[in-house]
Amino acid sequence: MNITLSKLEVWFITGSQDLYGEETLRQVAVHAEEIARYFSAHPQIPVDVVYKPIVKNSDEIYNTLAAANTAENCIGVIAWMHTFSPAKMWIRGLKALQKPLLHLHTQYNRDIPWGSIDMDFMNLNQSAHGDREFGHIVTRLDISRKVVTGHWQDDEVADRINVWARAAAAWHDWQGAKFVRFGDNMRYVAVTDGDKVSAETQFGFSVNTYAVGDLVELINAVNESEVKTLLTEYEATYDLAPNVVEGGEHRQSLVEAAKIEIGLRKFLEAGNYKGFTDTFEDLHGMVQLPGLAVQRLMAEGYGFAGEGDWKTPALVRACKVMGAGLPGTTAFMEDYTYHFDPNNPMVLGSHMLEVDAALAASKPRIEVHPLGIGGKADPARLVFNGVSGPALNASLVDMGTRFRLIVNKVEGVPVTEELPKLPVARVLWKPLPDMKTGCSAWIYAGGAHHTAYSVSLTPEYLEDFARIAGLEYVAIDENTTLTNLENQLKWNELYYLLKK
Repeated sequence: MNITLSKLEVWFITGSQDLYGEETLRQVAVHAEEIARYFSAHPQIPVDVVYKPIVKNSDEIYNTLAAANTAENCIGVIAWMHTFSPAKMWIRGLKALQKPLLHLHTQYNRDIPWGSIDMDFMNLNQSAHGDREFGHIVTRLDISRKVVTGHWQDDEVADRINVWARAAAAWHDWQGAKFVRFGDNMRYVAVTDGDKVSAETQFGFSVNTYAVGDLVELINAVNESEVKTLLTEYEATYDLAPNVVEGGEHRQSLVEAAKIEIGLRKFLEAGNYKGFTDTFEDLHGMVQLPGLAVQRLMAEGYGFAGEGDWKTPALVRACKVMGAGLPGTTAFMEDYTYHFDPNNPMVLGSHMLEVDAALAASKPRIEVHPLGIGGKADPARLVFNGVSGPALNASLVDMGTRFRLIVNKVEGVPVTEELPKLPVARVLWKPLPDMKTGCSAWIYAGGAHHTAYSVSLTPEYLEDFARIAGLEYVAIDENTTLTNLENQLKWNELYYLLKK
């Protein structure tokens, strides 16, 4: 699966009005086209920024925004008011707009030309109040958008547009996306379940269940030649434990893992799925739990979570789209156990088998060991220590009346201890603002034990995505206090009750 953003478009739409005369409007168009070309060519911005003719009245605004709705590759709209553009002209178009919106509050000139400024200059360069008129009507219409302020040649402006464009790309990717659930939810577990109809209504992706037998049928049909080719790839890509090399006592376990990967890949490709989930309570007909296959498929861009959790694969996939082409990755993760050393507290993150191989700090090793859960034959898996550095944990949860996105900034730390009896992928991190506050805040917010763990994104990406998706957003970071967080959650409850 190849995630590319370069074919996607953001439309650059500039507002004005007929009042200014032909020469002024010509200059507005020239400036707007120059800015659009600058952003489109900017190395930080991964999508094409397309200049659209300036809009000067209600019909032009409506027709342009309606066209954006139906343009297949258009993922969002950047709006800028070079001059004053009376906002009542925008009402019909904005009410019809179905694509994400960014309001760029800039002006063509960076500096005031003190010695030459005159009324002609003032009539042309009116963004300082033209954008306020536009901002008022967007707020009054209660339309979510991102506001970016600063001169258009400021690198920080381009960076913030980049973040929003990537969030818009992830939203675009969700529209019509399909995620498959092999079996059902892990029995009696609450946080991994949820309302799939509400999710499809709000987010645009669907989740449907298939029997494990549908997958097993494809696995059993895999031929020997396909397996041999994949085993050769394994040997070229990873280190192999002595007992899984050809002739080793667990070689057959690796063969079975290869069959699972081939069959699973065929199932996902045939159904055009962007992610999946399974549960070890419902794998009837499979020889072993799918570990190696899942790790490799996630590294290619598929979303995944275990135990029937369908929300986390969708979130992992969205994060992978946002992070396409950036250093690092986003992986399915679980807070597994704590290190409560008062001088060095941290979380050990892992999952039984299925942590994204792209998270490895060094070359992963294929090993086969008993798992002690699931009642299946010893599964193959990639064993590695995860990368360190700034990261985040994100959780998408169903609160019954709405969906909530919780994001905790963390600091990934190197795994320095030997873990000879823990043959799974391992990641260590320290939650912000500190271990006790961060973990308590997560629990107050109702966060899940499954997360999307990202070393490629900052919270701004998730905040932009939440704004686009209509998600309640809860941030846990260096500024969090438990008193303020509890109050925020109470205020949010009232807000969403009144909004509904």
